[in-house]
Amino acid sequence: MIDKISEDIYRIEIPLPDSPLRFLNSYVIKGSDRNLVIDTGLNRKECSDAMLMGLKEVGVNLNHTDFFITHMHADHVGLISRLVKDGTKVYSNQYDTHWFDSNVHWNPLIKFLQMNGFPEDELKLAFESHPGYQYGPEWKPDFVFLKEGDILKVGQYRLRCIETPGHTKGHMCLYDLEKKIFFSGDHLLLDITSNIQSLSDDRNPLKEYLESLDKVSGLDIEIVLPGHRSIFRNFRDRIQELKDHHEKRADEVLSILKKKSQTAFEVASQMHWDIVFDSWSLFPVMQKWFAVGEALAHLKYLEEKGMIGWEQIGLKRLYFIKGNSSI
Repeated sequence: MIDKISEDIYRIEIPLPDSPLRFLNSYVIKGSDRNLVIDTGLNRKECSDAMLMGLKEVGVNLNHTDFFITHMHADHVGLISRLVKDGTKVYSNQYDTHWFDSNVHWNPLIKFLQMNGFPEDELKLAFESHPGYQYGPEWKPDFVFLKEGDILKVGQYRLRCIETPGHTKGHMCLYDLEKKIFFSGDHLLLDITSNIQSLSDDRNPLKEYLESLDKVSGLDIEIVLPGHRSIFRNFRDRIQELKDHHEKRADEVLSILKKKSQTAFEVASQMHWDIVFDSWSLFPVMQKWFAVGEALAHLKYLEEKGMIGWEQIGLKRLYFIKGNSSI
């Protein structure tokens, strides 16, 4: 499906087969000499077909088109290696691009999840079905790195880069102050919540995410163009809903830990998820991966607040509550 959002701005729905996300919103901004596409979809034929058909319908030639990638998850960047031409510029934030350097980053990630209770047999299946492993770009493009405050000019639009770490460390949004348009990637979503995962000890992604919500709440925005699902307008109301959601999640984690010390996998198995399965054992392993990552983000957040701690028992990390902690 293709929608005209505003003058010279179009949305192309890129299907995401087998994903609860259903589709990616790829935005096309037409300019007089160069066009800009924001995010691409997975490296799959279904995505490529939808993108090429959409670009043809709106009259965009890839030989005169650049790309902006909000963050390096495969559903946003995977298709890029099929789309670039000689002279194409691919813009992004520098922090996320280490994912392209080699596959060795998967090894410490897998070990971290094992330490946090993820069963080895299920973890192997989750890794093999991970979209980042299956449908990432075939090669690393030559990125043009942008940072906070940099400006991209495309036709009548003047887009300011806003760094919004949380969903990933290098997540970046685009904002047109005059037009009051905000391309939010996965930072602000209306119908679903952005998956905030902690898959190592070196970041507190939930803290980053909440700070990034506060950072953009003061902007003058009339319309939010997100990476998935519905376009929306009352963005401050949505920001408050997202903050409330994560506060309830953190409270839920504390309630679970009050029973006993547990691994992150065990904590995740008792949390409430918006997924239609009768029990945790029936969850697809890929959804367990995302759920455990989100549980870990809340555990890290609570740990740095001094509300919980952890101890290493053999090869497993067990989290425990400190005193009468509550949010």
